Amino acid sequence: MGNSRRAFIRKTAITGAGAYIGGLGFSAQSYRRIIGANERVRVGVVGFSDRHHSSHAPCFLQHYKDLNFDLVAVSDIWKKRRDEGAAFWKEKMKHEVRAFRNNDEMYSSKMVDAVFMSTADFQHALHTIEAVKAGCDVYAEKPFAETMEDNRAALKAVKESGKIVQIGSQRRSGGNYKAAAGFIQSGKFGNITMVELTWNVNQPGRWRRSSLVPLLKEEDTDWERFLLNRPYEPFNARHYLEFRLFWPYSSGMPGQWMSHQIDTVHWFSGLKHPRSVVANGGIYVWKDGRKNWDTTTAVFEYGDDSNEKNFQVIFSSRMHNGDENPSEIYYSNGGELNLITNKISPTGGLHEREAAAMGMKPNLLPEMNLSALTEKVAASANTGGDVLTSNHIRNWMECVRSREQPNAPVEAGYSHSIATIMTNAAVHTGYKATFDEAAQEVMVNGKAFKY
Repeated sequence: MGNSRRAFIRKTAITGAGAYIGGLGFSAQSYRRIIGANERVRVGVVGFSDRHHSSHAPCFLQHYKDLNFDLVAVSDIWKKRRDEGAAFWKEKMKHEVRAFRNNDEMYSSKMVDAVFMSTADFQHALHTIEAVKAGCDVYAEKPFAETMEDNRAALKAVKESGKIVQIGSQRRSGGNYKAAAGFIQSGKFGNITMVELTWNVNQPGRWRRSSLVPLLKEEDTDWERFLLNRPYEPFNARHYLEFRLFWPYSSGMPGQWMSHQIDTVHWFSGLKHPRSVVANGGIYVWKDGRKNWDTTTAVFEYGDDSNEKNFQVIFSSRMHNGDENPSEIYYSNGGELNLITNKISPTGGLHEREAAAMGMKPNLLPEMNLSALTEKVAASANTGGDVLTSNHIRNWMECVRSREQPNAPVEAGYSHSIATIMTNAAVHTGYKATFDEAAQEVMVNGKAFKY
């Protein structure tokens, strides 16, 4: 009787509020969400990966109590990781955590409202589609998609679902990046004329899983489910665990590293994708059977047919020399915005002598520190995970509550995927890749790029 009475009161309250909330633009469904704003959000894990264990987990643990979230399930097709994931989260959450053999089982259980998704690169878009169709909000790792077919399908599914999807482009939750975006978008920087992006390491073991490969047996996983829509091939433990080294399971450098940096170009400039891309490189040092390059240079053109605000972007990356200190420098006629030093400066700007010789006025940016423009962000304990990812995961969790769009919505993932797919097309064909706006297709030599 008590439960019936509470249900009647709840239903009556919603019905009685209908006229009022209708005038505010809320539907009955969204009003129910407001009423349930204090209900616990149940989270599942799609893929107990290194990324999830080392980054998502510590960041989630910083915020889950404050925002009333819980971690209740782990889905992984490899028994070893499935069992490890359930045990890990049971210890952290101090309660039982269900282990599922695959996503279908987890979603059928109706146990989860939202998921962390950090599976193989080529699976992100398809696993996002599964999640939103199952009614879940998603924190989706980048790259969002590795083919335009998957990219278009995932964008459509997310938009139709109305679910909250945060792409793992954590720069969008960084105070210095927000300050840089604001400065450029205000017009004070002037037109972007060039951007230089670099990401260099010296790591023969990067993306290798030498100790794990011998442990993976076909009978302990679901190889066909791993392949999803990729062409069938016999079981290959390296392709499963070291997917970042092998196309068509990953584009390697473009999808893993460039996707982060090119996303800031789209964000700062307001442009959705490049006009064209050319690329050069190869496997110069780490000849270990990989297919994806260990050295890449890609050159992009951004802008439109007017050529009034066009600019070039250069992305260069090597895996055999470097200290992993990614560089992003934006140039205008008045100077530079340097996201290594987090400073705006007149370096390289148009000085009086050069300007006067052409009857022009000098154009020099002020000396500024981006930290002076940075808004305060929610503090979090330094208990693991980086600050950008911690802020980004909290933003997603807050948006799951508020139903507002997160800092890196699905459109951001769709756009960075266009750039990475164009780069991959140039890498694999040796030709310039362009983008067909009407067809939303990456083109090479007049034909759509297909793997």
